[in-house]
Amino acid sequence: MAILIGADSRVICQGMTGHAGSYHTQRMLAYGTRMVAGVTPGKGGRRALDLPVFDTVRDAMAATAANATIIFVPPANAARAMIEAIEAEMPLAVCVTERVPVLDMVRVRDALQGSRTTLVGPNSQGILTPGAAQVGVMTTMNARPGGIGIASRSASLTSEVVAQLTAAGLGQSTTVGVGGDPVHGIDLKTCLEMFLADPDTKGIILIGEIGSTEEEEAALLATRLKPTKPVVALVVGSHAPEERRMGHAGAFVGGGRGGTAAKIEALRSAGIHIAPNASLVGETMRRALG
Repeated sequence: MAILIGADSRVICQGMTGHAGSYHTQRMLAYGTRMVAGVTPGKGGRRALDLPVFDTVRDAMAATAANATIIFVPPANAARAMIEAIEAEMPLAVCVTERVPVLDMVRVRDALQGSRTTLVGPNSQGILTPGAAQVGVMTTMNARPGGIGIASRSASLTSEVVAQLTAAGLGQSTTVGVGGDPVHGIDLKTCLEMFLADPDTKGIILIGEIGSTEEEEAALLATRLKPTKPVVALVVGSHAPEERRMGHAGAFVGGGRGGTAAKIEALRSAGIHIAPNASLVGETMRRALG
């Protein structure tokens, strides 16, 4: 098993006829993901990459029984694409678009309330279940099937940790990039809860960074649930200056909040193993597994 995606996922791509959508759809197809259609308004009835193209998500779902979408739509229209997927009751939507306006994401968040859609992103590298499906833009070179679940706020660190785990003989169940924007869909806490409920996930890695309260919320969940699976966390940005955004829009320490020290202390107090630095995450998990 895995979480969110698997070999049976049927995926459409919103924006598939664009350059980025076309390129990454080909990569996902090559990996073995069941890509079933594309969606581009005004291009319905055509074919691209030997897949049918539809005008709307609802039409694509009706024709293909799709249960997931990946969104390659420019920032100005990305919120509209996410809301379209939500209103069509698409079970899973993954948005990789960066720099979606925050006020647009507030509208998306409102649309998600009470909906049937799980949103990953925006500003996410996507989801990877090694050997089964890739719904995202991440490298798959070092990924191997196994029992370690990863939820991450950082795309580049995810690739590093996956390589460390594989080198240590530890494959991955699913890797989820929650996204680096201040307002987004699924968070570290929700991923942690999903991994704890997945019988084939034997260990969990949380990759955090400065900004937001996601790590603290995950720590509160761990305190309440008292996981029997080992959980390892890495929180980066300890030397970041205050009041300055560091890469991601959500990576920001301000007003005395969002720093690494409080996050690490909350996670450690919840019984979570803390990796001392980015190069030792795989080794920390190997030791935690015992």
